[in-house]
Amino acid sequence: MITRSIARLAGAGAAAGVLVAAIALPAVGGAGALFKTASAELNLKATDLREEPPAEMTAILDAKGNQIAQFYEQYRKVIPLADMGDLMKKSIISIEDYRFYEHGPIDIEGTVRALAKNLGTGRVAQGGSSITQQYVKQVLLNNATTEEDKNKALEATYARKLNELRYAMAVEEKYTKDQILEKYLNIAYFGASAYGVEAAALRFFGVHASELSLAQAATLAGAVQDPNATDPNLGKKFRDRLVVRRNTVLNRMAELGKITPEEAAAAKAKKLGYKGTPLPGGCESSKYPYFCVYVRNEITKNPLFGKTQKIRTALLSRGGLKVKTTLDPKMQAAADKAIKKHVFATDNPIASEALIQPGTGAIKAMAVSRPYGTSKRKNELSLNVAADVAHGGGTGFQPGSTFKTFTLITALKEGMKINDGFTVGSGYRAPYYSSFKNCKGENIGDPTHTVSNDEGGGGFKSLQTGTWGSVNTFFLTLEQRVGLCDTIKTAQSLGIKRADGNKLQEYETFTLGINEMDPITVANAYAAIGARGKYCAPMAITQITDRDGKVTKYDPKCRQALDPEIADATANVLSGVFTKGTMRGVGGIGRDAAGKTGTTDNQATAWFAGFTPDLAGAVSIGDIRGAQEHKLNNITIGGRYFGSVFGASVPGPIWKDTMLAALKDIEPTSFQPINSARFGGCGQGCAPVRTTPDDNTDTNTDTEDPIIDNTLPN
Repeated sequence: MITRSIARLAGAGAAAGVLVAAIALPAVGGAGALFKTASAELNLKATDLREEPPAEMTAILDAKGNQIAQFYEQYRKVIPLADMGDLMKKSIISIEDYRFYEHGPIDIEGTVRALAKNLGTGRVAQGGSSITQQYVKQVLLNNATTEEDKNKALEATYARKLNELRYAMAVEEKYTKDQILEKYLNIAYFGASAYGVEAAALRFFGVHASELSLAQAATLAGAVQDPNATDPNLGKKFRDRLVVRRNTVLNRMAELGKITPEEAAAAKAKKLGYKGTPLPGGCESSKYPYFCVYVRNEITKNPLFGKTQKIRTALLSRGGLKVKTTLDPKMQAAADKAIKKHVFATDNPIASEALIQPGTGAIKAMAVSRPYGTSKRKNELSLNVAADVAHGGGTGFQPGSTFKTFTLITALKEGMKINDGFTVGSGYRAPYYSSFKNCKGENIGDPTHTVSNDEGGGGFKSLQTGTWGSVNTFFLTLEQRVGLCDTIKTAQSLGIKRADGNKLQEYETFTLGINEMDPITVANAYAAIGARGKYCAPMAITQITDRDGKVTKYDPKCRQALDPEIADATANVLSGVFTKGTMRGVGGIGRDAAGKTGTTDNQATAWFAGFTPDLAGAVSIGDIRGAQEHKLNNITIGGRYFGSVFGASVPGPIWKDTMLAALKDIEPTSFQPINSARFGGCGQGCAPVRTTPDDNTDTNTDTEDPIIDNTLPN
């Protein structure tokens, strides 16, 4: 009877140009001979299967190798067969393909049963697929890049079954049975968004696949038949179905003698025990979400990791990579603690900080005063304000007088000594339109606009005293003398670029920090000074290990941007900011350090950028609702009232507290002494070298960054 049915089905299939179901295996007489004949008639030959690696989770690691985040398209952890546990292997084979180790690409007995059923219904109502064929179907699904391809991989047609068989024949020739079983259990979907048996074991029961009990293994084996119908995460009805499937598996295992009836009864008496272990999230669930956002954008937008963004995104979400980063947990903790101490998450102004290692560009930490996320109720922030737009950040804040450092450097490059200077007034107006030229050679000086100091007066200022007092009128005069374009080029040589990716604004107020910046960019520029002029591009990734264990290392990309002696002289001048300048009320950190405060007009934003030879950092604070509309005046930040916020009011103390903790166990490195023969440097005891002042002063107000004494109310 069965032979006549097979003959009739095979004949119908041959006449139609398709096979009514899969056909294979060495003929052993009877039905086997018929299968062999039909196979030959239909030119059924093994066809190589293109096996794209299954989507696998990418792990992001800190500098010490600890996982800090993960990315995935499908929650999957590929493991070897040896780590899957004998109970799991027995369960899946018993219910899905109990003769798996005995037959070839298909199980003839199962296929005959399916053929008879399908003949009665006129459609593919029963699969009869071997584990090998099921693996083939999963691979085809995994390879599908469009909905059309996915539908073809699932369509209930004999043509699909025929193609699966061709591929299955090649798979059986290529791999051992153990290898096929391992691949199948790693690619199969079990429900509850868990792909592969290891992810399923963790998701369902909170254990590794090697630790599954009999009841748990039978549950997962039962789930693969129709994971959407038995998804325990969808409610009681689905869990009840899964219990029924589990018990079916246990009954089958007892029937086959894989377990005793008593073992089956004991396992069936157990509750389902679904734990629903939370799926690992992306950056929103990371302890270091802002650093995570930076790494994610670095991989998806950097051509170093793939020709197109689509390729790079797929690599991150499907590649099963281990990405080792530069993040230092101790330094990150220091930055987080300092920010939280001085700025509350509920405050409207947002503080952010970046720490960078001089000489490598390694980003050691990113801290932001707001929690990461999209909840307005929790005052969360979805922008990485410590970074630029290209790395998930916003458009940045104007850095104010931190940019005066680039004018100082340019003056030193052009031969000025640290005690050289000139007399300035309390207000500055360009003497004529051609007094400033941008890098296109265009006149941009505006003699109708007056820039004032906020506090203090004019008088003679040297490179030292003008910097320590952060005197606007001095630096505009200095920029006029050394050249706006040369100052811009100095800044660019140290990696300065706008946070929004647009071109730098080339106006005479460049030295006053009119271009919106992010802390990473500013901190990295200052890090180059700390590295004696060695500029290194910011880097967050040091090593990537692919799913096959291949390791690719990424070295710092560095160049000598400044003459080392010029960097030394700059550090010498900026170190005085802590003792004689705008940070003297805050104080130093007990080791060689240098830096510069920054505050924009009417306290729209405030900054501090500083460095030691071992670590550099930049802190900004501003209101992302609009810094110009929501200035830092008459405001409470971190529980403390400020009449006006300056660079030394909040950013400076954050930087100091961060550095004290971050560098606590690191042996101090000293700055190189200034070459006094070249730059002077005997301090304020020396007679300054005076130059003839330009006739471009008036009698308006004072210094941009007043000296802050934290012992007095601000």
